[in-house]
Amino acid sequence: MKKSYQSLEVNLTNNMRKVIHRKLSTNFLRLGLVILLAFTSALSAQEGDSAKGKALFNANCAACHKLDKKMTGPALRNVEARLSDEQGLDRDWLYAWIRNSAGVIKSGDSYANKIYNEYGGAAMTAFPQLSDDDLNNLLAYTAEEKKEPAAVPGGAVVAQNTGSSNGISNQIILGALAILFILLAAGLYVVNKTLRRFALAQNIEIGEDSKRTPLWKAFVQNQFLMIVVAILFLLSSAYFVFGYLSQIGVDQGYEPVQPIHYSHKIHAGDNGIDCKYCHSSARVSKHSGIPSLNVCMNCHKSIYEVSPETATKEYSKEFYDGEIQKLYKAAGWDDAEQKYTGESSPVKWVRIHNLPDFAYFNHSQHVTVAGVECQTCHGPVEEMEVMYQHAPLTMGWCINCHRETNIDVKDNAYYTKIHEQLSKKYGVENLTAAQMGGLECGKCHY
Repeated sequence: MKKSYQSLEVNLTNNMRKVIHRKLSTNFLRLGLVILLAFTSALSAQEGDSAKGKALFNANCAACHKLDKKMTGPALRNVEARLSDEQGLDRDWLYAWIRNSAGVIKSGDSYANKIYNEYGGAAMTAFPQLSDDDLNNLLAYTAEEKKEPAAVPGGAVVAQNTGSSNGISNQIILGALAILFILLAAGLYVVNKTLRRFALAQNIEIGEDSKRTPLWKAFVQNQFLMIVVAILFLLSSAYFVFGYLSQIGVDQGYEPVQPIHYSHKIHAGDNGIDCKYCHSSARVSKHSGIPSLNVCMNCHKSIYEVSPETATKEYSKEFYDGEIQKLYKAAGWDDAEQKYTGESSPVKWVRIHNLPDFAYFNHSQHVTVAGVECQTCHGPVEEMEVMYQHAPLTMGWCINCHRETNIDVKDNAYYTKIHEQLSKKYGVENLTAAQMGGLECGKCHY
């Protein structure tokens, strides 16, 4: 009986041990899964979304930073890995720096003060609104490997030779004319041969009449025809001479090569820069003015290259980037050190639009007072890769514009009084520039 109790006690003890062991194993397994899930979620949170990071970078960081180039701030490619390897700084330090760099500097952090002093004491903008996920996305974007730009077919060719297509078309036209001339000559030969065969078949004698007067001699002996031909010759000569003289000084289509290539298509077209941002004096002055290099450097301190999508077969990315380097040299800008060297040089721009000295034209009167768009005179500038003179800028062209253009008097106090008087005089509601004195000689010639 005693042995049976002992065996029962042993069995109960073994069963309890198994239950306890099973419960402990289950709990450890659950704990391990929880830790693994937490580590995985933390790892995935730190990895971030590089696509979202790129959007955040362009919106908040691109004005001062590039991934692979020093600008107002340092280059940010692999910034987290570099700080970890070189300075022993972790992601939390980056969080604090991005959200409040001034606070990190005031805390006495040695690396923060080093960066602050290295970049001339320029304080970084604080971004307290960025969440941990936002910062993880940003760091994921900076950790991407640099991608080599796709080669543009024929991109190495610089398209200053814009006349190649015209040359091909001219060759085609000349070839077609040559073929047409050969066919015409062959046709005349066949017709002449056929007529001779027909004459022989009809027993018609073919020969020269020695008594017949040559055509040119008969023409010269006719005084009436000579007078008519002389009059026609004089009139046609006068017409062509007048037409030739009228084109002197008319440079429509003039398209000079500038010392630094400037694409209005990229600036005014693709980027939508207002004409009056660069030519600001057109609003208040007689002249539109050539923008100084400082105006160019307002943007090109940060824009040191064009995007690969901008390049074409005619103008490669290397060509555009080389022109930006010409701008840097002229402005005396050291792109590597991000500062001016003081060694600048003037750019000898070639003037395109040039009115005669005896003609007066005021840009502010047309741009500010009359509200005339720049494209009215200069053509579709936003489509021009190379700027050229679109309009003839002749006196007749200006007069026709004054005759056809109605004055916009709405919300324009400049015309209020004169419009009331002249509209009654002419009996019209809308006045043209010509009716307001736009055809008076003294308006443009003084």
